[in-house]
Amino acid sequence: MSTADITPGNASEMNPDELARACADAMWAGDKASQGLGMEIVEVASGRAVIAMTVTEAMVNGHGICHGGFLFTLADSAFAFACNSHNQNTVASHCAVSFLRPGRLGERLVATAVERWREGRSGITDVTVTNGGGEVLAEFRGNSRTIKGTLLPGQ
Repeated sequence: MSTADITPGNASEMNPDELARACADAMWAGDKASQGLGMEIVEVASGRAVIAMTVTEAMVNGHGICHGGFLFTLADSAFAFACNSHNQNTVASHCAVSFLRPGRLGERLVATAVERWREGRSGITDVTVTNGGGEVLAEFRGNSRTIKGTLLPGQ
């Protein structure tokens, strides 16, 4: 089922992973920031998202490594797709990142977000950013807050 097929009522008939995918498709359609940086959705499930991005020349800083802001943005995008997988509009209330290794020009970076806790309107999601060799480049923790509205009709 694509987001074009979703009508009021049938979003509630999806299993959690189908709902997560439909929410990701709906978010992706308007996410010009992630698209503009060449990100791609690798995987989405309930409370989980994997997003990838290749480091381009425009992302390299004066030290010849990936600017930390781009690592943060990749992690933040994965965080957003994991948090919004339940069809409740969700935003960040606080995020922190630890940079452990540099990203390099041409490397494909992968951010894996896993929701650790969600209750009421609050949540905690951890994101690990790795390179093609599986080395951990950054660890990100985001606190989320649900706000009014849904991504899909019918809920």
